[in-house]
Amino acid sequence: MRITVLGAGSWGTTVASVLTRRDHESLIWARSPSTADEINAKHSNERYLEGFHLPVRLRATADLAEAAAHAELLVVGVPTGAFRATLEQVRRDLHPWIPVVSLSKGLERDSLLRMTEVIKEVLPGHPAAALTGPNLAKEIMAGMAAATVIATEDLTVATAIQQVFRRGMLRVYTNHDVIGCEVGGALKNVVAIATGIAQGLGVGDNTRAGVISRGLAELTTLAVAMGGEPSTLAGLAGMGDLVATCISPQSRNRHVGEQLGRGRRLDDILAEMGQVAEGVKTVHAAVRLADQHGLAMPITRTIHRVVTGDITAERAYGGLLRTHPAGHESEPG
Repeated sequence: MRITVLGAGSWGTTVASVLTRRDHESLIWARSPSTADEINAKHSNERYLEGFHLPVRLRATADLAEAAAHAELLVVGVPTGAFRATLEQVRRDLHPWIPVVSLSKGLERDSLLRMTEVIKEVLPGHPAAALTGPNLAKEIMAGMAAATVIATEDLTVATAIQQVFRRGMLRVYTNHDVIGCEVGGALKNVVAIATGIAQGLGVGDNTRAGVISRGLAELTTLAVAMGGEPSTLAGLAGMGDLVATCISPQSRNRHVGEQLGRGRRLDDILAEMGQVAEGVKTVHAAVRLADQHGLAMPITRTIHRVVTGDITAERAYGGLLRTHPAGHESEPG
C-alpha cells in the first residue's frame, strides 16, 4: 500500500518507519526541505530521533501536493494547531474516499473539535480514525514492546487499518469509541503537566500518584459527558497513555510541568524545547468544554491558571492543602 505520513516529528517519523518496515511504500512529508533531504540522503532525523537509523526505503518530500497524491492511506501527525490548515492544503490532491488517520492528540482551540471531527469537516467522505495509546516514539524505534489503539466508528475500517499498522512488538487493538480515545489522548497531556510540576517541586511520589489518579477520574468525567464510554478510559487510550506520559522523561508535557515547577517561565521553556507540548494548548479548550458540560475539573482548571500566568506552579500545589473534606472518590475534586 502507498502510505503518506504528514509530519516529520518524532512520532510521525516513527510511524512512517514502522509502516516502511511492514513493506508499505511510505512517503513522509516534512515541512522543512532540509529535514526531507536528511531523511533521503542520510536516513536519519537527528533533530527528533537522535541516534536512530531510519529505513533506507523510507522516502521524504517537502512537496505537500506530491505527498497527498501518493497516498492510498493518509496519516496525519502535524501539531493540532496546524491540523486543519494542512488538511485544507492536501484536499485538492488527495484521492477520493481513502482513510485518514490522525496521530495528533489534542483539541482544536477555537472550535473545540477533536481531530477526527476536523477530518470529517475538511475531508467529507473520507473515513476518519485516530491512532492513540502509550506510544513513546523512541521506545518503539528501539523495538521495545508497545500497544496502541486504532479508533473509528466503523470496525471494518478499523480492522483493515489494524492490519496495516501491526508489526513485530507493536500490538494494535481496535476501538469503536472514538470520543473516549481522543479525549483521553488530549487530556492526558494536561495531567502530565500537573504531574511534571509535582516532579519539579519535589513534592513526592505519593502526590504524583494522587494527581495521576484524580487526573484519570477527571478526563473520564469529561469523556463520558461528551458521549464516550468510561471503560475506554480504563484502557490504553486512557490510563495507559496517561501513565506513560506522566512518568516518562521523554514526555514533552511532563517536561514542561517539571520546568514550571522549578520556577521557569513558560515562554522560555517552550522556546528552548523547539517542539510542541500539546497540553499547553489543549488546556484552554478543555476548560471551555468543562464549562459547557458543567464540570468542576479542578486539575485542568488549575493548570489553565498556571499556563495563563494567573498563579505560580508552587501556588497551584498549595491547593492540595485545602481544609474542606474530600467527598466520595467517584466525585470530582
